[in-house]
Amino acid sequence: MSNNTAYKLLKDIQTPDDLKRLKPEQLPDVCNELRQDIIDEVSQNPGHFGSSLGVVELTVALHYVFNTPYDRIVWDVGHQAYGHKILTGRREAFCTNRKLGGIRPFPSPEESEYDAFICGHASNSISAALGMAVAATEKGEKDRRVVAVIGDGSMSGGLAFEGLNNVSSTPNNLLIILNDNNMAIDRSVGGMKEYLVELNTSKWYNLWRYRISQKFMEWGWLNDKMKKRILRFNNSLKSLFSNQQNVFEGMDIRYFGPVDGHNVKNLVQVLRTIKDMEGPKLLHIHTTKGKGFAPAEQAATVWHAPGIFDKETGERIVTDTEGMPPLFQDVFGRTLLELAGENQRIVGVTPAMPSGCSMNILMKSMPDRAFDVGIAEGHAVTFSAGLAKEGLQPFCNIYSSFMQRAYDNIIHDVAILKLPVVLCLDRAGLVGEDGPTHHGAFDLAYLRPIPNLTIASPMDEHELRRLMYTAQLPDKGPFAIRYPRGRGVKVDWQCPLEEVPVGKGRRLKEGKDVAVLTIGPIGNVAAKAIARFEQETGQSVAHYDMRFLKPLDEEILQEVGQRFTRIVTAEDGVLKGGMGAAVLEYMADHGFTPRVARVGIPDNFVEHGAVKELHRICGMDEEGIIKALKRNPEL
Repeated sequence: MSNNTAYKLLKDIQTPDDLKRLKPEQLPDVCNELRQDIIDEVSQNPGHFGSSLGVVELTVALHYVFNTPYDRIVWDVGHQAYGHKILTGRREAFCTNRKLGGIRPFPSPEESEYDAFICGHASNSISAALGMAVAATEKGEKDRRVVAVIGDGSMSGGLAFEGLNNVSSTPNNLLIILNDNNMAIDRSVGGMKEYLVELNTSKWYNLWRYRISQKFMEWGWLNDKMKKRILRFNNSLKSLFSNQQNVFEGMDIRYFGPVDGHNVKNLVQVLRTIKDMEGPKLLHIHTTKGKGFAPAEQAATVWHAPGIFDKETGERIVTDTEGMPPLFQDVFGRTLLELAGENQRIVGVTPAMPSGCSMNILMKSMPDRAFDVGIAEGHAVTFSAGLAKEGLQPFCNIYSSFMQRAYDNIIHDVAILKLPVVLCLDRAGLVGEDGPTHHGAFDLAYLRPIPNLTIASPMDEHELRRLMYTAQLPDKGPFAIRYPRGRGVKVDWQCPLEEVPVGKGRRLKEGKDVAVLTIGPIGNVAAKAIARFEQETGQSVAHYDMRFLKPLDEEILQEVGQRFTRIVTAEDGVLKGGMGAAVLEYMADHGFTPRVARVGIPDNFVEHGAVKELHRICGMDEEGIIKALKRNPEL
């Protein structure tokens, strides 16, 4: 933890109640100290950086005005919640952020009562907060306030619009705060805009508005239907005078803004004015990602999660990777560009993560053949389906855990029509410090039941390249390739591109006492475990790389079922419904009765921590595989 002596005000803030004891004129100093504390901590213990710096003033204002935790603040994604954690009793523990056994990377009600709802994936805050606001009304909790904080990027997600569309359909007092840090919604300019902001948030304006509405209600001139009409008319007038139009005016949501999101005293005033207004409201604020740290302001993408850096110079401390195998994502990006150069039908699709998945390599060289569709995973898949229907060959790259949001789209829009969409599931398996919301644990299990879908996982970089080449060949249909975060095992990752027979695995090593069946990069760990096990026990182990979960290589399974009474399966995915389960199904269906030990992710949400630590906890490291090999030995 940073030295408390450097923070005259922050050191005495353990809860929002401590914050409330300060005078409004002290809040800018609190913001400065909070921002510096985030810089101090994240420079040494990497995490999400720029987003949290951008909402320091908003965070302070929210906890200053609202009665948290009784009032609910629902954060979207959670990248921006470090200041929130520090102000709500976790400053002393913040040095453990993202570490095994430490505080969680994102807000969670299991960690703190101040964390109103789980977050990690984008666009869910409005729907969740609306549910809470309606629940407060249903329970008669008229004094409970609910706030949803959502960024302009998350607002592109379909769930956000579904929530918005439903906001005015039932009585509630929800406040939505739109944190606009990248001009996703056009800025309004000029004096009239400022005047309207002052008018809309002024005490006298709203007192007058309230009194007039009450009189109209008494006289029978104003019912719920008429109120919505007047609100739409009011919003239309504001749009006319401010030369600004927004989507909210047609949804019966009262709109305020935009306002400066870095003026904490003004934010406090605005929030105090609007928080008790009846009906749904939206406050639109403008902020700068990385505010207060110049390098982060100038390169928001790089400083989203920059790793360790020198807080004085702004220099990122990058590990020397010379002579190391490349990242799987970079092999994907460079191979995709190579394939696109040969196949003019290939296009790339990504939902707001071109750098994260290395789609930016194709975007830079062939900008007209790569599409960033924003945070909209379901749309990304269906958009890809439309491209494929008209003869193109899309490679749709989505992180494994985010692909969960597009499950129906895969079934309804891709698989039924057997469209040649290549689903590239980056970050498959346990991803480390981002924790359970981001682990790609379920893709093998949730994809396996879908007809017409080929599912593959490469053991190394060469296999990734060959599977990508295979997937874009004619008549391959829907094709899913999953691979992990991080580096592979081959420094010489380039290899000739050649077809891999669909549904065919490979025997990597002959053996006679026990068979090990693996899928994906865990096969490399298994190979090391097998070598140690053989040396320690003198037993002989056969090793098969299955490559494909669907279709399974039944020739290999037939051979293993006939030859071996002991089988070990290993996968970086959940055991329930995964590759090991598929092997058990095959053995049962064909009358084989081997003793099967399965290695994989157990039936619980795995915490955050370094990948090696999590693999050890789940028994997926060398020691865990050796333990499985020793299980149920021959008598």
